[in-house]
Amino acid sequence: MPEPTKKDETETQSAPPPPEQKTPQDGGTGKDKDEDDTSVSTPPADGMSKPAERKDSVWSIGEGAPEESEKRDDSQMSTLFIEKPQSGSVSVGGNITFIAKVEAKDLLRKPNVKWFKGKWMDLASKAGKHLQLKESFERHTKIHTFEMHIIKAKENFAGNYRCEVSYKDKFDSCSFDLEVTESSQAAQSIDIRSAFKRREIKQQEEEPEVDVWELLKNANPSEYEKIAFQYGITDLRGMLKRLKRMRREVKKSAAFAKGLDPAYQVDKGGKVRFMVELADPTVELKWYKNGQEIRPSAKYIFEHKGNQRILFINNCTMADDARYYVTAGDEKCSTELFVRDPPILVTKSLEDTSTYVGERVELSCEVSEENANVKWFRNGVELSDDPHSRYRIKVEGKKHTLIIEEAAKNDNATYSVMTTGGQSEAKLSVDLRPLKISLALEDQTVRLGQEIHLKCEISENVEGKWYKNGQLVEASDRVKLYHKGRIHRFVIASSAVDDEGEYMFVPDAYNINIPCKVHVVDPPKLHLDGLGENNTVTVVAGSKLRLEIPITGEPTPKVVWSRGDKGITDSGRIRAETYPDSSCLVIDAAEREDSGPFRITLKNEAGEDTALINIKVVDVPDPPQAPNVTEVGEDWCVMTWEPPANDGGSPILGYFIERKKKQSSRWMRLNFELIKETTFEPKKMIEGVAYEVRVFAVNAIGISKPSMPSKSFVPLAVTSPPTLLAVDGVTDTSVTMKWRPPDHIGAAGLDGYVVEYCFEGNGFSQGISTDLSEELLEPPFHVEADEWIVANPELTDKTKFTINGLPTGSKILVRVKAVNAAGESEPRYHPQPILVKEVIEPPKIRLPRHLKQTYTRRVGETVNLVIPFQGRPRAKVSWEKNGSPIDKNHINIRNTENDTIIFIRKAERCHSGEYDMKVEVENLVDKATIDIQIVDRPGPPEIVIIDDVWGENVNLSWKPPKDDGNAAITGYTIQKADKKSMEWFTVMEHYHRTSATINELIIGNEYYFRVFAENMCGLSEDATMTKESALIAKDGKVYKYPVYNDFDFTERPMFTQPLVNTFAVAGYNATLNCSVRGNPKPKITWLKNKVIIMNDPRYRMFSNQGVCTLEIRKPSPYDGGTYTCRAVNTLGEAEVECKLEVKGGLSFFRLLMDGVPPHIIDSYMREVQADKTEGK
Repeated sequence: MPEPTKKDETETQSAPPPPEQKTPQDGGTGKDKDEDDTSVSTPPADGMSKPAERKDSVWSIGEGAPEESEKRDDSQMSTLFIEKPQSGSVSVGGNITFIAKVEAKDLLRKPNVKWFKGKWMDLASKAGKHLQLKESFERHTKIHTFEMHIIKAKENFAGNYRCEVSYKDKFDSCSFDLEVTESSQAAQSIDIRSAFKRREIKQQEEEPEVDVWELLKNANPSEYEKIAFQYGITDLRGMLKRLKRMRREVKKSAAFAKGLDPAYQVDKGGKVRFMVELADPTVELKWYKNGQEIRPSAKYIFEHKGNQRILFINNCTMADDARYYVTAGDEKCSTELFVRDPPILVTKSLEDTSTYVGERVELSCEVSEENANVKWFRNGVELSDDPHSRYRIKVEGKKHTLIIEEAAKNDNATYSVMTTGGQSEAKLSVDLRPLKISLALEDQTVRLGQEIHLKCEISENVEGKWYKNGQLVEASDRVKLYHKGRIHRFVIASSAVDDEGEYMFVPDAYNINIPCKVHVVDPPKLHLDGLGENNTVTVVAGSKLRLEIPITGEPTPKVVWSRGDKGITDSGRIRAETYPDSSCLVIDAAEREDSGPFRITLKNEAGEDTALINIKVVDVPDPPQAPNVTEVGEDWCVMTWEPPANDGGSPILGYFIERKKKQSSRWMRLNFELIKETTFEPKKMIEGVAYEVRVFAVNAIGISKPSMPSKSFVPLAVTSPPTLLAVDGVTDTSVTMKWRPPDHIGAAGLDGYVVEYCFEGNGFSQGISTDLSEELLEPPFHVEADEWIVANPELTDKTKFTINGLPTGSKILVRVKAVNAAGESEPRYHPQPILVKEVIEPPKIRLPRHLKQTYTRRVGETVNLVIPFQGRPRAKVSWEKNGSPIDKNHINIRNTENDTIIFIRKAERCHSGEYDMKVEVENLVDKATIDIQIVDRPGPPEIVIIDDVWGENVNLSWKPPKDDGNAAITGYTIQKADKKSMEWFTVMEHYHRTSATINELIIGNEYYFRVFAENMCGLSEDATMTKESALIAKDGKVYKYPVYNDFDFTERPMFTQPLVNTFAVAGYNATLNCSVRGNPKPKITWLKNKVIIMNDPRYRMFSNQGVCTLEIRKPSPYDGGTYTCRAVNTLGEAEVECKLEVKGGLSFFRLLMDGVPPHIIDSYMREVQADKTEGK
């Protein structure tokens, strides 16, 4: 049968599915009927009816040839698979799994994987009880695994599958095949071989009519060639083209009530009948064959029956295999006629054959026609006539022969031949010839290193395998295997101990073996290559020693361990353990006493060997003695220690040092590199803290236990020298020196100072500094240590000292030292020698710049003036006010040697004036004058008069106030009030004249006016109001108002709500509240303990609509006491008081137990601490 071209093959595989099949879009998975369905790929066994419709569309639709999946454009492919699914085989009803793996190392997300059957069937929508798709990800290896499980496979599951993986622009694809074989328990076989076999048995019966067109329409494209061979189709390509045309959609015809069938088939020489039914019997009808009109003849017979028109074609030949159509008017109906050759029959069947391995085998049969197309099968698998195949097919006319040149054991099988009309099969049995042993293997005993030579001879020239102790032996450089004819040899040139054992030769394909034994003997030997010099083994004390000595010898030698004259048993702390290839000396928890020689002896029938092994037990060193601290500094010390008495058998490599604070239990390592010496200088310690140190000794084995701690010591340092040493005063017999404390004092504190001096002597005048501002740490001249005289035998804690008892006119040099627990500091020298003689310094007042002008303060403020001066000796200071002595009961004066202070706690206006200061030194005098002005708010203007009223305007005039508050009047504030409401509104502010015109008044209203005076302290407390009102009259008749007596609203102050005794918490604001009424509006004053509260930022006072409030900001226990609110107006005054108790100083725990939130307690404690700091 000719092979189809590639173009025709593509057309065949791309044919659409037949109408009876359900596509995946139709949802026809057939899950509930899978177990009862019959695959359409196998024809019916009896051939009587049309093939069964396809119900299981999951595995049967769209199967394509494997090469179709390989036609994808490889230009876009990249290798993503690291493991591809492999083709497999499964029995009907069995399970199989296909696995694909993708490496995710270079992928940012999971790749997309699809499974297909054939060319286009996506199996993702077919998952169910027969198909499961799974995926997993291994995080350690970063590999995606995709699995396809086929469960309870059916025959129609077989075919080509494809797995595709894609990631962004990367793509990879892999095709694989699934073969579904018939299970051994199957009751029936419905493949094509069984169909032929049944047809062969029923050759004498009448063959049923089979519609090949229906078979092709319903068959899978992969079954086309099988159907063509079975039913004798010679032009498969042309038939598939016509089948494709038949599948085109046919429009409903108006002329034909019933058209032709899509196709007809007939055997060669048979008769075929075409019939159409017309809608209108009067229409003229014409028949055509391949476009040629058919005329009636003996071959073509036309028949009319009512509306039916029938065409008979008699004695069909292959020339009648064509396309036919019939026309009725403008419409036509077409069909295809297929003429089938008669089947080829097997006239002489195959016969069962038995033979021996290596013989030539011929299996022959005869068929009904010469050179017929015949296929050979082995166990159901077709055999190809490939030149490289073991099978050769020979055709001689009607005789067909299968030839096997040299039969083998695996040729046992059932061989069958198949034609289009029959089948025959026969069994081939290939047996082995009986095997005889001509020369058996012999047992051998050889010495180590000698040759092992095994030889045997058998009756057949067959291959075989050698085994040692049941393990297969392969040929190598050491093992040589020889086979020549019927003789087999096994040779090892140099034997080893491992070569001892049971050897066996097994001929291939025979169930017999030829055994022998090989025994290798060897003298005993100790292998001490791994030991140190002189066979010395070092072990750390306390650890376990397991010394394994390899031994050889065949047979296994006897091992004896001994120490001196005493043998070592296999139990105890020191014991011996013996194994086939080694012996072990075991010492549990080695001790220093275990050091010494141990003897091992080996004995067997081939000889003896012995050796001495030295065991050396080493340990960590003993701890050193407690270290000694020999010197202490500000943050360092010097420590020494002695090496340990026992180094543990290994030289001391160095020492580790640790220290800790005496009150701590935490030791800190000071060095991380070993110290070779036995002295060390720890640094970076905290001055004033007690420390202890200890030492560890280190050898090659480890670190010793720590030494005992040293005696505790405290790092201390002397202070830095005093600073700013200067002469404070000189008399005829004394010198007063002053200085500042040292810049750095340290943890040892400062106990006091030592003042020393020396008189003029040798070298006194050499190198004297002329810079008085220079501070010296070295003397300006050479002075012996014993020439310095201590001025104060006892330390002084002051920074000023007077050296008395000095001779007048002498010169001295002075130095000062600071002293603490660590000793004396470096001295501070005065840069110049001091002449002991009193010097008169003229008085001079250094008046500050701000006092050279008038010093102004408000009433109630504090006046504190410091005026420095100079003058020696014994300057006298005196003060006068306006030429009269100062009353010290009102003004405090404090004088010192360098300045004078004038202090007034609460300034009053009476304190204003000129203050004269005079400084006298003997007959010398210096004076200065200070002008102090105490100012207050002014009084109200004397009188306010309405000078004139016209239109909407009023002209006012007034006189300046009698009391200007001791400061110039800077302006006036004018207010107006309607007589009806008496609510005041400001009209002018900061007005400088004493007359003004008020404009834009409302006609018909009657107004009063008042004026406030203003100076640098502010507005006057009261205002002067006009006694008469100004009426803004309307034009026309003047209305005369009735006269009413005014109601007297005046009232002396009265408290409507008194103060209440209050408790406050220290640090939290507290308020005191009361309410008062009175007319005129009373002035409110707050007092604490009968003292008026003024200008104190810790108090805030409010008054709104008669409600008076005093706010005490963050009170302390000091703020507790009796608080009074005083209200005063022109009619009288009223007071109300209460007690305030401030509870403060509570502990954190007490506040927490009282339920105060922790964050509030923390804020309170910080504020209390800050107040204490500010108080200091």
